[in-house]
Amino acid sequence: MTFFHKDEQLETLGDRVLQSTWAEFPTLAPNQIAMTWIVYDSPVFVNTGGAIRPEEFWQRLPRGFAYRAVEDIYPASVVKLFYLVAAHEWLERGMIPPSAELDRAIRDMIADSSNDATGLVVDVLSGTTGGPELPPAPFETWKYQRNIINRYFQSLNWSELTTINVNQKTWCDGPYGRERAFYGENFDNRNMLTTNAAAKLLHSIVGGVAVTPERSQSMMELMKRSLNPADLEADPENQVVGFIGGGVPQVAKIWSKAGLMSRVRHDAAYVELPDLQPYLLVIFTEGKSHSDNEAILPFVTQQINEAMREI
Repeated sequence: MTFFHKDEQLETLGDRVLQSTWAEFPTLAPNQIAMTWIVYDSPVFVNTGGAIRPEEFWQRLPRGFAYRAVEDIYPASVVKLFYLVAAHEWLERGMIPPSAELDRAIRDMIADSSNDATGLVVDVLSGTTGGPELPPAPFETWKYQRNIINRYFQSLNWSELTTINVNQKTWCDGPYGRERAFYGENFDNRNMLTTNAAAKLLHSIVGGVAVTPERSQSMMELMKRSLNPADLEADPENQVVGFIGGGVPQVAKIWSKAGLMSRVRHDAAYVELPDLQPYLLVIFTEGKSHSDNEAILPFVTQQINEAMREI
């Protein structure tokens, strides 16, 4: 069972959003986009500062629409949301000591999407480091340690996380040495997420039930995006232009984590619009020509905004 329920209205509206998108971008194949869209009807029970206990929170199933939402797709930097939650879990349990340097890396990983910062976070979480290739026995130990992040998320017993893989760092040029060996010869061990998996994790953060209410709020503060044109112009890597934030009006509020590389363009966002119900939206797109296209995700978001006016 998923964390949302489907209904006829959202099925109709979601299908219309997709049909409009394919009409606008005819080279975007049906198997090159995946989407999860969650609507928070009144009374809204998310972004409340953790006012609802986890037991009650998970009993409330919002309405949702999903398309190819259980397909495993390379997530690029959207995976950093999982490392964010894991880092707060480790800190809360006392599994790792707090430090100013770790705080800086966590911030830069989410706010600026720094791959270098992500590398440190993954090292701290797993107790592993990169370097030359290892002999077989030490490498088996290394791999077991690195997979602690996967083991944590599997321990939550969320059906949406059954097929995901979140054990790799993110790269600019790519992995070398033991990191490259860990991917497997054909990169079979690369990170993989579904839009439903990313949506449920973001839903838990926005709901204030990821680790603790206070830590959920801290995570949201890092994901808050400015829509001020001056801020966007000053920061070319703003995670707004060309993503979901590029499709909402300046008066909106948005919390998000984007992902971009040569073959994918993704985003996961929670959006609040004046006079409308808030919503959560995860969009994954694949294909080299589409990863370069800054118009697709904002267009889908604009169609979602129009649909929200009918809800």
